[in-house]
Amino acid sequence: MTATQRLDMGPRMSQAVVHGDTVYLAGQVNKDAANVTAQTAAVLKQIDDLLARAGSSKEKILSATIYLADIKTFADMNAAWDAWVSTANPPARATLEAKLVTPDYLVEIAVIAAKYALARS
Repeated sequence: MTATQRLDMGPRMSQAVVHGDTVYLAGQVNKDAANVTAQTAAVLKQIDDLLARAGSSKEKILSATIYLADIKTFADMNAAWDAWVSTANPPARATLEAKLVTPDYLVEIAVIAAKYALARS
């Protein structure tokens, strides 16, 4: 039986769920930055931190879904994404426009990643 680990669990959701060798992150948002590029960079930092705690990293991301409040900010989001993403291991990715929970959120990113394989002796 595979154990399930939940990180930053609340009554409604967990920020990350690890099941077997797969890490599922909830959509990450950050309203502290003033524009899409800065919000994206802040969200990517949150993703780095959650993945590290779950035993993974951006190099192990399998899939990313990016939600933009305004699709016209696609290039602005990509400015931060392109500076961050592992170009040797880019994930499958979808980007779409969506009405986010609050107007303060300009971008939301959800990812699925693999865990690092444990060394076998």
